[in-house]
Amino acid sequence: MTQPSTIQVDIVSAEGEVFSGAATMVFAPASQGDIGVAPRHAPLLSMLKPGEVRVQTSDGQEQFFFVGGGAIEVQPHHVTVLADTALRAKDIDEAAALAAKQRAEEALKDRSGLITQAEALAELARAAAQLKVIARLRKIRS
Repeated sequence: MTQPSTIQVDIVSAEGEVFSGAATMVFAPASQGDIGVAPRHAPLLSMLKPGEVRVQTSDGQEQFFFVGGGAIEVQPHHVTVLADTALRAKDIDEAAALAAKQRAEEALKDRSGLITQAEALAELARAAAQLKVIARLRKIRS
């Protein structure tokens, strides 16, 4: 059970649970802009865009995650992130993200390809968000 100054956070995807624990603050890329969630936050339900979820744990550490979209449900003592895909930032494959970005950019140039423009734009957004999370993690480590 969480303490009054913390909020329970669960981050899950189709692959399974990525994180579960108490936090003092959660930041997420909501569809209408980034949000910050503290304990006793008003209930909220929002779609998520590809980006970084940052969790400040009760022991003072920060955990970084990439989500490829999904939804976030906020209750006063519980945050649930239901992600299309979710990875710990340290587990992101930079080479694969760069390759996906390049494929999406090429698909946008090639109008006769099998991939639609919307699919290419979505893939480009996911890859760019992954690379942004990697860059932020590197900056924090240095």
